[in-house]
Amino acid sequence: MTTTQVKIVDTVLRDAHQSLVATRMSTEQMVPILETMDRAGYFALEVGGGATFDSALRYLDEDPWERLRIIRKHVKNTKLQMLLRGQNILGYKHYPDDVVESFVEKAIENGIDIIRVFDALNDTRNLEASMRAIKKYGGHAQACICYTISAIHTDAYYLNMVQEMLALGADSIAIKDMAGILTPANAYSLVKAIKSVTDIPIHVHTHTTSGIAEMTYLKAVEAGADIIDTAISPFSGGTSQPATESLVIALTELDYDCGLDLAVLKEVADYFRPIKEKFRSDGILNPKVMDVEPNTLLYQVPGGMLSNLLSQLKEAKQEDKYEKVLQEVPLVRAELGYPPLVTPLSQMVGTQAVMNVLSGERYKMIPKEIKDYVKGLYGRPPVAISAEMTQKIIGGEEVLSIRPADLLEPKMVDFAEELGDLAESTEDVLMYALFPSLALPFLKKRKDPFYDVPIQEVTITF
Repeated sequence: MTTTQVKIVDTVLRDAHQSLVATRMSTEQMVPILETMDRAGYFALEVGGGATFDSALRYLDEDPWERLRIIRKHVKNTKLQMLLRGQNILGYKHYPDDVVESFVEKAIENGIDIIRVFDALNDTRNLEASMRAIKKYGGHAQACICYTISAIHTDAYYLNMVQEMLALGADSIAIKDMAGILTPANAYSLVKAIKSVTDIPIHVHTHTTSGIAEMTYLKAVEAGADIIDTAISPFSGGTSQPATESLVIALTELDYDCGLDLAVLKEVADYFRPIKEKFRSDGILNPKVMDVEPNTLLYQVPGGMLSNLLSQLKEAKQEDKYEKVLQEVPLVRAELGYPPLVTPLSQMVGTQAVMNVLSGERYKMIPKEIKDYVKGLYGRPPVAISAEMTQKIIGGEEVLSIRPADLLEPKMVDFAEELGDLAESTEDVLMYALFPSLALPFLKKRKDPFYDVPIQEVTITF
């Protein structure tokens, strides 16, 4: 029997600590183990994207670009990977194409090899600028499906997306299951379907939130998945990914070659174990994130969204309405065109569901973000929103048919002028473009170590 290769990407330097400890791992905590990880045989290490830039500035007083350069200095043989929210880059709104291109250019220049690009609505128009820039600057463009479940999210729907991604020049396809709702059967079916239309690598990403991730990975691999995301054991489980070492042992016994050295993986795990314990003792690692949440599968709602809904209801002293809100979420989602329940749409749909239940009248109260979404400012919904719902939410206002970023003028020159001599590089300008309220005091303090940061300059309202 010929041994099949399955490549492994470890997420401990990004998604694993983002999922378990709110992205609080510092560069100082990472550096001593990087060269050991470089010897392990990973296909790649995920080191950036998601909340890494925000948290580095907000909580760690670190330059996220410098972190990337330091990691690249120590990791000479293993690819480095990052996650990009398409036209949103690392934020929650659309940025002009020149900002997107500049960010991609600098990410690759500072050490990133693979960029996984997704759009919260699976609107591939919102991937165009970033995919074009990745190809232009010599990176690996991994186009990403945000996996979700609904009546219209069939294998045929995702295959149509794949064709659009291939037309954009995708070097690989990622199936990104943010919520842990990709079941083993659906993983097998979807990977098989994609493999039937393309030979480029298929990368599968899930979370252990619902308790089925290891089975999902096994069936995905059996269907032909080339790469999977795991996390070294101390930072695995719960809302993170399955344990790297455990999956390597299991897959190796099933005659798959993961290319990893278990002895080196033990060194990596031994290093991260006390770091996890420190986060636990400091109260940063909340025990709840390690819980298995089967309701994620029953309600098809991400675990994080479930806890957020409960938090909103507790604040309103209406916890008894929890079941009603859970029943309302799929109704709102259907009426809004079945958006994937991923940031920021999960928060938006959840908030609308809570408002519908608590106000006693559906859509009596409508957040601005929902109105902007219906206007098309976030992109195209998976299914067209009915004329009746559109009228109810935005009245007679126009719905955009163009790519939202087509409305945005170039801004890099403006951002640079606003910063003036605080900017020492394009990276500084990009930091400011994405997180102005965090970057400005950071850059002022760098220029003048005695600068006293006013509280209002670092306060963000969501």
